[in-house]
Formats: sequence, structure tokens, C-alpha cells
Amino acid sequence: MDDASSLPDPDLFDYKAKLEVIPESPGVYLMIAKNDKIVYIGKSINLKSRVRSYFTGGDPRPFVKRLPKILKEIEFIVAPSEKDALILEATLIKKHKPRYNVLLKDDKNYMWLRVDTRSEWPRVEVTRFRKKNQGRYFGPYPSSFAVRHTLGVLNRHFMLRTCPDAVLNNRSRPCLQYQIKRCPGPCVMDVSTETYDRHVQEAIMFLEGRQPELKARLVERMMEASSELEYELAAHYRDQIKAIDSALQSQQMVATHYIDQDVFGIYREGDRLTLQLMFVRRGKLQGTRAFSFKDQEFPDEEVISSFISQYYLSGNTIPHEVLLPLELESADAMGTLLSEERGRKVQVLTPQRGSKHKLVETATINATHTFRAQQGGEDQLEDLLIKLQKKLRLSQLPERIECFDISNFQGKPIVGSMVVFEGGAPASSEYRHFKVQDVTEQDDFASMYEVLTRRFKRTLQGDWPKPDLVVIDGGKGQLSQAVTVLSDLGIHDVDVIALAKGRVERDAQSEVVTRSLERVFLPGRKNPLILRQNSAELFLLQRVRDEAHRSAITFHRKLRRKETLKSSLEEVPGVGIRRRKALIKHFGSVKRVQSATVGELSQVPGISGRMAREIFRFFNSDIALDAEL
Repeated sequence: MDDASSLPDPDLFDYKAKLEVIPESPGVYLMIAKNDKIVYIGKSINLKSRVRSYFTGGDPRPFVKRLPKILKEIEFIVAPSEKDALILEATLIKKHKPRYNVLLKDDKNYMWLRVDTRSEWPRVEVTRFRKKNQGRYFGPYPSSFAVRHTLGVLNRHFMLRTCPDAVLNNRSRPCLQYQIKRCPGPCVMDVSTETYDRHVQEAIMFLEGRQPELKARLVERMMEASSELEYELAAHYRDQIKAIDSALQSQQMVATHYIDQDVFGIYREGDRLTLQLMFVRRGKLQGTRAFSFKDQEFPDEEVISSFISQYYLSGNTIPHEVLLPLELESADAMGTLLSEERGRKVQVLTPQRGSKHKLVETATINATHTFRAQQGGEDQLEDLLIKLQKKLRLSQLPERIECFDISNFQGKPIVGSMVVFEGGAPASSEYRHFKVQDVTEQDDFASMYEVLTRRFKRTLQGDWPKPDLVVIDGGKGQLSQAVTVLSDLGIHDVDVIALAKGRVERDAQSEVVTRSLERVFLPGRKNPLILRQNSAELFLLQRVRDEAHRSAITFHRKLRRKETLKSSLEEVPGVGIRRRKALIKHFGSVKRVQSATVGELSQVPGISGRMAREIFRFFNSDIALDAEL
């Protein structure tokens, strides 16, 4: 008879049995918790060895010790090579967003300059999104001021168009930029493509940091123009040279290697860490970015390797060299992968001495300072959330707060907004809007019920995370709707409160106007809770509530404006569905149709000269038609 003490604990993950089937091959492993959520995705050149290390390596970290208790399964996918494992890991992390992986957030907060070299007349434009194979990207820039300043220099001195394609293709006369000699006017003027392409290449040289080479070219052209008595052209080259000198003076020289380098530094305390990335272009420091993460109990090597593959495979600029603060077992495979992505050789190095090692040390020092600065702010926010939990008697720390508001106006479409605060700070990428569908009259209670029901059904479907605290803009009635929704859906582990604005009261005799204090309504409590005025807890709730109100109003106005523009085009005599579609397709929006000239309108397929005049008269009744003919 077997000794019961020798039997495996059914509540613990049987890693020994799993190790028997995991191969000693390159690939990716997925750790799946008992709630069927993927909590971590990793890759290795030897799957069996890596997975075994978590359970038999004597790792003291708390998370690793908890693995047998929280895991339900470890799945694995064998890859043909270590390089393929890197790609697969980055793809799966982006898809599943596991809790304990480093997750590369959306780059929309960072600004880039893009040159669409596929266009006949390329221009330089600001963008917050990078798309592969859609032109050349330069950046990211550390601030909006930096990118606007650079764009201003380009627009003043490099003679490229600034107008979008829709304007370029529909102009009938040159704009102001042509008049002040900042654009050659390719929209209507006979411009040499060879000359324009040269301007484009010079702008790209400036953005690439090849200013000394560009300056030498311009000095030669300035002297040639001067000798041929073309003084106006020589003055133009002189101004370009001055702009380049100014840019060179503002850039800090940090290396003697005239190549592009990305330099990483890391600083960690427990499960929190900061990665600092320095952009060195042709020996000059152009900017830095910091990436901070929580719940990262896996080794630094895994964190950096996973981050790098996600970062560069998402379309970010790949330099000649990537300098790291520690050795990676996948460094060679990473270099091969990045070389293929870039189309030229890329080295992934861990320098031990010399100028490159000093760059890594500088990045690490910056990572330390960034971590300290953020840690102070995070500690204050955590203390604030603890106070809020205590004051409102919440069942859990309100790490994720969601606030809902309803907006309607004079029978127009009713909308709802959901704003999200994580860790006491806005998480704008999580904001959502709802068009109320089942309520046709002004009924805030019914509208709130519909919005909350649709929102929490997404949680039950596994699409959206569950909040810790729901804040409703309103009083007892709105709170009752929220409590009913959660009860109907069987959700009992989410705290709910309502925040009501103070009421304005006027004394009839003294005519003194007073405002009562803001009130917090809690489920099961008759009287509202009054938080101390000017307290940090009340300020946070007010900020969340006001943000939800602002978001709802903004969305409602957007819908009304869109509806107004659409209806205005429908009112034009003789313009039916087919002509409306043709106009929108040609101009891109109703607003551009309204501002178009008769000549521009007559270029639209299906719009005759007579109809073009009718459309122009409708939108410009105060302008003499003769002036546009």
C-alpha cells in the first residue's frame, strides 16, 4: 500500500511529469495559471533546461516559489531556431499580454518625423505611429518642442511642401508658402523632380545627423552661386548653413564612433525596474526614453531579451549597434534577427571597457535616477489609494478605478463614457465610449443601466479586465442602477460608489448663494459620506468624475458635429446619395466640400459646372459667385 505522504499534492503543479515531455529544443513556453490566464511567456534555446531551472534551481524569488501553487499547465511550442523563437515570443506576448511579462506600451505618446519617399513630392510630417514600409521615420523625439523645432528648421530652409496630399491634388493656385519662398509649389508650378528630390535627400541627411557632410555640400554650392552672381541663391545656402551650425551646437557629443547606437541601462528594486534607452546617432546624443515595469520577478536577462525583441519588431528604428548592460544567451540570434529586419549588419554587444562601456554606465545612471523619481510619485499614489480604501471602507485597494457618465442634449443621441485610472493616474488608452441604443428618451437611469451592462458583459466574456472600484457620476438613483447591474450579472467582488456634486442653494431673503459639499453615496448606507474638503482622496475622486464628464461631452459634441455636417450636405438641392459619396470620396470630408471653390467642385466626377455653382452658393451665400469664377 502506498504511503499517502509520498503521493503528489493534487493542488500543486506536477512539474516533474511535464519535464518528461518538454524537449531540449529551441522554442517558447507559456505558463498558464489555474484561472486559465497566461501569466508568463518565455523563450529559450533549450526548453527543458529553462523550465527545469524555475523549479529546481533554488531561486529565492517569491514569485518563483509560488509557481507550483498558481500554475495549471505549461505549454510549449518548438521553433526551428533560436531566432524563430525570438519572433514567436514577441508575437505571443503582444497577443496575450501576460501579467508577468514586460509589455511594450503603445508609442502614441512619442513623436516621430516621417518622410514618405513613395510620394512623387515627399514632405516631412509629424506622426505618433510607425508603420512598416511606409516611408522613412526619424526619432523618437524626447518632447513635442524638439520635434516641432526640427520640423520648423526643415520647413524654413529645405524647400519642401508642407500641405497634405488632399490639398496638393486640388489646388488651383500657389499658397502662402510659395509666396514667401519656402516651397517650390509643385501643386501648380512646373517643378523639376530632380531638384525636388535633391531637397528631399538633403532633408534626410539633416535628420540622419549627417550635418557636417551636408554643410560641406552647401558651402560648395554657396561659393558657386556667389561666383555666378546669384546672390539670392547664395543667401539661401548661407541661411541653411547657419541652421545646421545651430543644430550642431545644440547636440551633445558622447562618442567618437560615427555610427548609430541604442544604449540600454537597467535599474531594479525587487519586482520593479526601469529600462533607460539612449539614442546615439553618429556620436551625438539625440534623446532618451524610459520604460518602467512592475511585477517583474524574472531574471534581468529574460526581461531585456524579451523587451528588445518586442521593441524592434514593432517597427522602431534599428541602429548599427545595440549596447546592453549584461550578456544575453540569445545575443547572436538577436543580432541575426535585427540584421535581417534592418537589411544591414547589426551587432548586439555587452562592452566591458572603453567608451562603449561608459555609454552603458551613463544609461544605467539615468535609469537609476528615473526609477527614484518615479518611485517617489508611485509611493505617494499608493498611500493615497490606501487612504481612499480606508475612508470608503472598500473591500480591496482601488488600483483600477472606472468612472461612468451619461451625456445627452435636446433629444440628440445619448452617449456614455468610461474613463480608467490605474494606480491613481489616467490610463487614456483604456477609455471607452458607448452609443446608447435601447433608450430613446432622456432617461439617465436607464441609460446608465445599459452602458454598465454592456461594459461588464465584456468582462464576463474575458475581453476587458475587472475594475476594483466603479465610480458613478450621480446620486442614489445612479448608484442603484450600478448595484443592480452587478447583481444581475453575478459580479460580487467590485466596489461601487456614486459621487454627487454639491447643490447650489439661494436664500430668498438675503439672496446669498451657497453650495453644499460633495457627497459620496455608498451601497447599503442611507446618508452620504462627506469627505474632508481639499483632501487628496476627494481630489482624486473629483478628478476621475470630471474626466468622465469631459470625455462624455467631447464624444457627444463630436457626434453632433458629424451629424450636423452630414445633414448639411443632404440639404443641398440636387445632391443625392451618389453625388454625396463622390464629393466625400474626392475631398475626404464635408468640411472640405464646404470650403472648396467652384473650380475644385467641378473636378469631382458627376458634378457639372452648374451643380458646382449650386453647391458653392449653398455653402457660401455671403460670397459673390463672380469672385470664384
